[in-house]
Amino acid sequence: MFDLTGRTALVTGAATGLGQAIAVALTRSGAHVAISNRSDLSLDETATLCAEAGETPMPLTIDVRDLAQIAAGVAAVEARLGHIDILVNNAGINRPQPGLEVDVENWDDHFNTNVRGGFFCAQAVAPKMIERRFGRVVFISSQSGLIGIPGQPVYCASKGAIINLVRTLGVEWATYGITVNSVAPTFVETNLTRARLEQPEFRAFVLGKIPRGELATPEDIGHAVVYLASDEAGMVNCATLPVDGGWTAW
Repeated sequence: MFDLTGRTALVTGAATGLGQAIAVALTRSGAHVAISNRSDLSLDETATLCAEAGETPMPLTIDVRDLAQIAAGVAAVEARLGHIDILVNNAGINRPQPGLEVDVENWDDHFNTNVRGGFFCAQAVAPKMIERRFGRVVFISSQSGLIGIPGQPVYCASKGAIINLVRTLGVEWATYGITVNSVAPTFVETNLTRARLEQPEFRAFVLGKIPRGELATPEDIGHAVVYLASDEAGMVNCATLPVDGGWTAW
């Protein structure tokens, strides 16, 4: 595993699933970690797992749709931990809805959480990263940002927007020693996907698309994030790393 000793990371959407696994992986790699989520989801389980991996994290309440909460959360981490070297924009939603049934509320919720929230988190941490001439910003996109998935037009659109946002911010901030990348997972069985994956026909469709023949695990995504956060990935910028078992290759 790559060594992140001395680095400080903030992970959004860290209560369960991918965010939880990312926080644990960063902790295990030596980083000091702050974890955040909306107020309606407990961070206790993630905190326990991080403690078992090496260090108790700093818990925060941040609803990424709320710019005031983003600003307050970033300020709190900087005040307690000194600075933020690594931002992992994991907070996101996925509410499948066929194109003809998409309503404005669902569209706005996806873009406010998945795209707008991540952008303003990145904007909030960037000034101090620029001062220190170092930063790692990692968005959790999805293979759905690279391909079409039936029944998920809004989710696919929001994740595709993240991929191009990553390219643009990475170009803008590269001269300051900041890299901006994304991880694009295939289906992982989490709270966001479990209901659809419990449908036999949909699960068969998914597994039939993955040449490896199995779902990704949350730990797979955590390992990818640790790599992109590491010094060894310093020349990786504006990139999207598929963790998809080969789905997007064909």
